[in-house]
Amino acid sequence: MNEIVMLSVSQLIAGFRQRTLSPVEVMCAVLDRVTKLDPVVNAFCALDEEGAMSAAGEAERRWIRGEPCGPLDGVPVSVKDLVAVSGLPTRHGSRTTSPDRENADAPAVARLRRAGAIPFGKTTTSEFGNKIVTDCPLTGATRNPWDTRLSPGGSSGGSAVAVALGMGPLSLATDGGGSIRIPTCWSGVVGFKPTFALVSSGSATSWTALSTLGPMARNVRDAALMLDAMTHDEAGGRVAPGPGSKYAGTLDDDIGGLRIAYCGAPAGTSVGADIAECVGREARTFAAFGARLVETDVAPLADYYGDGRMHSIQWSVFFAQRVRHMEEVSRTLLDPDLKALAEAGAQVDTATLADALSARHALTTSMERFFQNHDLLITPTFHCGPPPIPGLSPRLRQAPVLTAWCNQAGLPAISVPCGFAGGLPVGLQIVGPHGSDALVLRAARAYELARGDFPAPAGELQLPGDMEIAP
Repeated sequence: MNEIVMLSVSQLIAGFRQRTLSPVEVMCAVLDRVTKLDPVVNAFCALDEEGAMSAAGEAERRWIRGEPCGPLDGVPVSVKDLVAVSGLPTRHGSRTTSPDRENADAPAVARLRRAGAIPFGKTTTSEFGNKIVTDCPLTGATRNPWDTRLSPGGSSGGSAVAVALGMGPLSLATDGGGSIRIPTCWSGVVGFKPTFALVSSGSATSWTALSTLGPMARNVRDAALMLDAMTHDEAGGRVAPGPGSKYAGTLDDDIGGLRIAYCGAPAGTSVGADIAECVGREARTFAAFGARLVETDVAPLADYYGDGRMHSIQWSVFFAQRVRHMEEVSRTLLDPDLKALAEAGAQVDTATLADALSARHALTTSMERFFQNHDLLITPTFHCGPPPIPGLSPRLRQAPVLTAWCNQAGLPAISVPCGFAGGLPVGLQIVGPHGSDALVLRAARAYELARGDFPAPAGELQLPGDMEIAP
């Protein structure tokens, strides 16, 4: 494996500063890596090689002058294909969308550019981000970097696979019910869903106030550096909640004395025994830091976890509204899974939707009370391992029970790899109260340091048998 492509952002920046590495060298290595591995895993749906190399050359000249334009100058970043990048199309994984190139960046992408990052390609997604695996009629199936017979999860699967395999150290993704945390869990990397609306999504904001943008990286510090870059306003000030909450700058603060709740399997969920054992063992690490770890059920979540209807109702109505505005010819091009979701949403009456929104408010209020007695909550990220390609089994079609409630309450949550079950990565999820993004990242970093380096998947990959990626 090319060592350059697996360097952290901090290592890249140090190399640029010391002139032992150049942005051009790094971008070449990343693009070569994409050329080698993407035909197997299908993580990218568009590349801007010419623009990326031009931007890398400009970054290199700034570093030679000792005048970097920002803290990420010359660092490659990929972007999920639900988010606009100037010069590339935004297809949303859908044959119903235009292949025309965007004229402007989404706000988060624009902020990354101002920090010096180089958006070089778009990563695959399920159609409009509708499900927790990454396949769609436009780009086909994306494959897990640990076992190409399996899905990496979704809907931000392309981003997770790109980061895991060294096809760029950072990726910008979205999470409406677990779409950052689930694929990072199954791909063995870090994924952070910030407090709702902390990272501006511009016109892409979901009217349901469920989906938010966040970073994927191979370690917590890199995720925090990326979050810092995305939460600066035009004048260089902060839009983060609370004064002085610079995320990377507080990562090494002590977490001793924190009140941390651990819930291995909330009422109504069935977590795989090997996953529960792995996460439970790793959760006990926090007691060694001086934190007070208490194993408890999370009573406010008991009703929600039953069948996920609170989330499923809102999610299906959102897609029903999206499909309702399409021409009939466009509807025939949609993923059957999306069609079924939209049809279910079209059957939801006003009273049922109002009940779901009321339940959401009750959950949010209950979790506010919960976090008056606990600083953080630890759970597994997902209750089972990744499904095989193709398709999504009926048992995984309901709302993802361990992640979607965080979107309902708008809370920050991170998935950090914590071990293996059946030879595949397992994720430990840390959730905090509204606006506690810096604390969640700090706790994740403390755990990561105690855990040590997490292995990367093998760099030599093959398609299983005669299976093809194309739809």
